Amino acid sequence: MDRDVIEDLKRHSPPREDVTPETLSASYARISRDPRPVDELRAAARREVEKARRSNQTIIFKMGHHSVAEHAVFNFDIIGVSRLAVEEIEKFRLCSYTEKSQRYISLGDDFVLPREVKKSGLKDIFIKTIRAQNALYHELYEKLRPYLFNKYKSIAQNPQNHTMLDGWAKEDARYVVSLATEGQLGMTINARNLELLIRRFAAKPLAEIKELNAKIYSLAKEAAPSIILFTEASDFDAKAYAELKAAPGSLLRKKDGETRGRTDEHAPVRLVDHTAGGDDRVLAALLHSSRSLPYERCLARIRTMTPKRKREFMKTAFKLMEFYDFPLREFEFADLTFALVISASCFAQIKRHRMATLTWQDYNPELGVTIPASVEEVGAGRDFMQIIERTNETYASLKKEVGEASAYVLTNAHRRRVLLKVNARELYHISRLREDPTAQWDIRQSVGRMAELARKVMPLSFLLLGGKEDYPALYKDVFGKDPTFFPPRYFK
Repeated sequence: MDRDVIEDLKRHSPPREDVTPETLSASYARISRDPRPVDELRAAARREVEKARRSNQTIIFKMGHHSVAEHAVFNFDIIGVSRLAVEEIEKFRLCSYTEKSQRYISLGDDFVLPREVKKSGLKDIFIKTIRAQNALYHELYEKLRPYLFNKYKSIAQNPQNHTMLDGWAKEDARYVVSLATEGQLGMTINARNLELLIRRFAAKPLAEIKELNAKIYSLAKEAAPSIILFTEASDFDAKAYAELKAAPGSLLRKKDGETRGRTDEHAPVRLVDHTAGGDDRVLAALLHSSRSLPYERCLARIRTMTPKRKREFMKTAFKLMEFYDFPLREFEFADLTFALVISASCFAQIKRHRMATLTWQDYNPELGVTIPASVEEVGAGRDFMQIIERTNETYASLKKEVGEASAYVLTNAHRRRVLLKVNARELYHISRLREDPTAQWDIRQSVGRMAELARKVMPLSFLLLGGKEDYPALYKDVFGKDPTFFPPRYFK
């Protein structure tokens, strides 16, 4: 619902109370037991709003049919929140977000001053550090823009490419700005997930999240009081991770055979787990869907196939796939788990793939920073690192006083450890979007390495894995001919 539009309509019409998403939830809830056509059920709910609200409370909360609340949808304009807060907002999978991009929009000097910092007595050092970061951002942009236009002269000859080149300068300059930088986004969320968001936010320690939560709850309660009910933080939401951190050290003693200090443990991308025999399991699932056989027999039959026959059967599943298609759902039966060490800039993009399973640690200056190559190329690497060192000193001071809120001062270049589990189908989606030349270089490198590792363990499942622009060449390599089902000019 669009509250501004609804309020405007109310002001120019006779008094009415039925302009609420609650009537939709109530009417749809009756479909399973009321024989009347659904349009009549909706009309009845609009005529009797209070009855619809009582029905919602009974069906959703007393009877436990929470899916009914999913029919009520809200749109929120979220303005002036920090990049750190945006990460918390976008944790919720079954919502839709469109965010102000630091790649395409020139940044000003706006930032959030956390309440925790205000109270800590370290406000001045925080502000001075942020302003130094922002000043370097503007300096970098002024250097990077002409440098990139000169470096890519052939591209710059076409005025239509100027926006793209300008965006490259912005996206590399923004690595020095902080997670306190203000942003905005539009969020579409149904009532069931909104209640979950409110409850989870109530358990968060950051003051900014608590303040945002209060505003969201106030607006939702005013518009639809009958479908947002359980909003208090539970002990599970508030304390589960704290309990894990407080687990006695005796539980974590080194065991025989455990290795420490592995040479590759700080590698940006590692494949740490995957479904054993993943290709066979995907092929068995495909056979299961196309034959009247139990799965066990399908898997046994696949395992007796020669490599050549397996490849031909897998190709059958790919034959009609166009570049904008993703593999059949059977590809979801094989999983891969990647351990990543990535920048905040890269994380901001990977977190958008919400159908994956994604968990992460706090940002950690000890993991270093990601510096765009272009920053070094314009001779600004030293200036960049001086700001990073100053940032790390400020972070260390803040950490002692404000705990988690110290992360606000860290930059888009700072890194964190991330654990990402995807099924084979989801990896196709990520790769098609993030390995394309139009993708930002940081995530393109990370996903490119993920794709390399995935092909090694499941070569058949990932025959056509790659970016959108690479698809015609991949298809030709597998089938010996160009894809004929879509005009080649699209890829130019």
